[in-house]
Amino acid sequence: MSWWAGKLRRVARYLHPALTATERGSLVNGLTPTQLALFDAMHPADQRHGVDVQAALRAAGHDDPELLLAALFHDAGKGPSVGLVPRVCWSLGERYGGWVWTFARRLPGLVSSLDRIRHHADVSARMAVAAGCSFRTGELIRNQAEPTDGEPGRALLLADQQN
Repeated sequence: MSWWAGKLRRVARYLHPALTATERGSLVNGLTPTQLALFDAMHPADQRHGVDVQAALRAAGHDDPELLLAALFHDAGKGPSVGLVPRVCWSLGERYGGWVWTFARRLPGLVSSLDRIRHHADVSARMAVAAGCSFRTGELIRNQAEPTDGEPGRALLLADQQN
C-alpha cells in the first residue's frame, strides 16, 4: 500500500473510529480498571488505532501481553484534544521535512497539538506505567519509533505503520 493510501485510510478511521461491542467487551474483560480508564481517556481515533495495531500483532502471531498492551496505549499521550489537522501536518512533516512543522506552527492553535504529538511516546509510556503496565511495556511505547527491544519493538513499529 502506498504512503498516501495508508494515510487516507487513517483519515477515514479518524472520522469513523467506533469500536464494535465485541472489541469493547474484550477490553473490559482484559484490562484492569485503571488501564480501562486510560483507554477511555484517549481520543476515539487513538482507541481505534490501538485496537487495530493490537489486532495486527495478534494476526502476526504475537501473544506477548506486554507488547499487546504497548500496542493499545502507544498513542495515549496525544490526549483527547489533538485533532485531525495537527495529525495531518505531523505526518506531512515526517514525509516531506521539518519545514512543514515550522509552517504549521504559525497556524492558530497548532503549536500545543504539534508539541503533544512530538512528545507523545514518552508521555504515553509514563501514562501506561502509571496505569499498571510493566516497565517493559513502557519502554516498548517510549521507543516505538526507534525500537530497542528487538523483534517485539520492530513488530510494534510495523503494525503501527500498517494501521
